[in-house]
Amino acid sequence: MTTIKEEAQGFEPKASIKNIADLSEVSTELELFTETGKNNETGEEFSYKYFEVNGEKYRVPNKVIGDLKVILEENPNLKKFKVKRVGTGLDTKYTLIPLS
Repeated sequence: MTTIKEEAQGFEPKASIKNIADLSEVSTELELFTETGKNNETGEEFSYKYFEVNGEKYRVPNKVIGDLKVILEENPNLKKFKVKRVGTGLDTKYTLIPLS
């Protein structure tokens, strides 16, 4: 049995997943993965897409993937882009900016 102090000293917080908009640029060649999470409030399971950069996971909203598809139809040679995020929660809006 451990004390609260011992537990706190050994505590490692869960790695939180970051958002694609946290990066200054994103390569179109990054490999995507799918993972399942659980809503803390409702307990419902959901799946999301992410990629890893330097050991950190970055979530990719479906809206970003859809917008990137449209850009790639016009510019299939696009190598890098940036994502701007405005708002929070369900009101979050994403804008893709082609870089090269």
